[in-house]
Amino acid sequence: MNEQSQQSAPEPAPAWVDAYLERIGAARPARADAVALRELQLRHLMTVPFENLSIHFAENIVLEEEKLVAKIVDDRRGGFCYELNGSFATLLRELGFHVTLLQARVFGDGGRLGIPYDHVALRVETDDGTGPWLADVGFGDHALRPLELDARTEQDDPCGGFRFRDVPQGDLDLLRDGSRQFRLDLRPRVLADFRAGAWYHRTSPDSHFTRSLVCSRRTEDGRVTLRGRTLITTVRGEREETELGDDAEVLAAYRDHFGLALTRLPAVRATPAT
Repeated sequence: MNEQSQQSAPEPAPAWVDAYLERIGAARPARADAVALRELQLRHLMTVPFENLSIHFAENIVLEEEKLVAKIVDDRRGGFCYELNGSFATLLRELGFHVTLLQARVFGDGGRLGIPYDHVALRVETDDGTGPWLADVGFGDHALRPLELDARTEQDDPCGGFRFRDVPQGDLDLLRDGSRQFRLDLRPRVLADFRAGAWYHRTSPDSHFTRSLVCSRRTEDGRVTLRGRTLITTVRGEREETELGDDAEVLAAYRDHFGLALTRLPAVRATPAT
């Protein structure tokens, strides 16, 4: 090999990339195209749970790429939106996708908008000229496939019909089967911008994350969710709830359904009333 070819050889990918792909059961894509993005999002949703256990274990949540990846890959845990989409963005960039973080405000009861930086989503550009795409592995029960950001017609997904609607100030509302999910701000953000939102959701008594335990994952034919001691399985639209008994049974459910090897159960921590 001559000197010129040595200088132009690409640097090898960090070891954590292959470990991350193994974690989600995905092969390294040949190129950063829309097909690869779709497969990576689906595999992530089906293997890495949406969970808020760190809040109730009183674990620190640090919005830094290295720590987020370590939690998903090394600790084999899940997380909530800031952790899941923050980590997924790091993987996508290393695989050749161009990723921009976007902030969103989630619609709550009565159509009330949540706080700024309520949610983080990903704008992803691929190398095949399609998109740009909205990728999201951190919104719980949501679209399985990336959504085309510039489209204003309904986009069919196994989880429903999704549509973007323009609103004032250049924002977009995302609707699912006609119901508003969140309002998306298209201005680029960085991970540090979401620290206040993450702090609010893990400390405020007004945050639904501090009031309950949730661990949820997409399955081949539906969804499995553990809320406290209630195991909820949905198979082809049929929902079944099972009340679990002692702590050993709950720990087994975390292990068998979500791959979480916990040694103790989280407990909802009391937060001061506002």
